[in-house]
Amino acid sequence: MEAAEFTADLQAFGELDAEVFGCSPDSGERHRKFIAKHQLGVQLLSDPEHKVMEKYGAWGEKMLYGKTSIGVIRSTVIISPTGKIAAWWKKVRAKGHARAVLARLGELAGE
Repeated sequence: MEAAEFTADLQAFGELDAEVFGCSPDSGERHRKFIAKHQLGVQLLSDPEHKVMEKYGAWGEKMLYGKTSIGVIRSTVIISPTGKIAAWWKKVRAKGHARAVLARLGELAGE
């Protein structure tokens, strides 16, 4: 759902000179199949060793159905053109999140 919503808003992100990437521990092949199956326009990055995901708080301990586990923590980071973190959502819900990111990006563009 989240990747589909970001795909639906890709033109609006592009108008703000933003590029959208997703990242997960899945392989490149799994990403290609997922993109094709859901007709996504976002680019998906593969991080099987969780190196990037851990740095951005997107991999670690989480609570799911009352049980603690280790895995993907759905989060979003806006990285400025200078490489600095401009906004960071550490835990997100998929539905409607793309619009929240787009709104914040618009605010940042106006600053």
